[in-house]
Amino acid sequence: MALQATVYHLQIELSDVDRGVYEALDLRLARHPSESMAYLLTRTIAYALLYEEGIAFSKGGLSSNDEPPLTIRDLQGNLTTWVEIGTPSADRLHKASKAAPRVVVFTQHDPRLLAKEAASRAIHKADQIEVYALPATFLDELAALTERNARWSLLRNDGTLFVTAGDQTVSTPLTKESLV
Repeated sequence: MALQATVYHLQIELSDVDRGVYEALDLRLARHPSESMAYLLTRTIAYALLYEEGIAFSKGGLSSNDEPPLTIRDLQGNLTTWVEIGTPSADRLHKASKAAPRVVVFTQHDPRLLAKEAASRAIHKADQIEVYALPATFLDELAALTERNARWSLLRNDGTLFVTAGDQTVSTPLTKESLV
């Protein structure tokens, strides 16, 4: 018998002061049995921090090798941003940077692992790939506050990310790093 995905309903009040984006997001996310909570939280935060018209989670979820976890498409349906979560292979980053003008990686792992992988082969426009690392301690604290039906206030201001759930807030610096 196959294990079923767990559905999370997250209502997020997004205040991205650094980008001037203010939205109320209502997300239903399926957490695959093989998906860690840190991965789920990382892809949720990536969605919120990159939020704009045309953003979408992949239809195939974790099982899709052809699609990125998140994409942003323009009004004509053209891929403008390919978003990876975790530590994608150098081959996958090369494919992404050939397919989209912008590639962003949100990782819940040590970004040095990503840099080491990227050094293993040539990657098209590697110097233009954006990397954001979320510390494990931040994700662990956030996981403890996140229930299957949760309300967050997510604020990014001056390069710091604050997530409030209930009456508790966790925060972390969030800076764009280079892949190379």
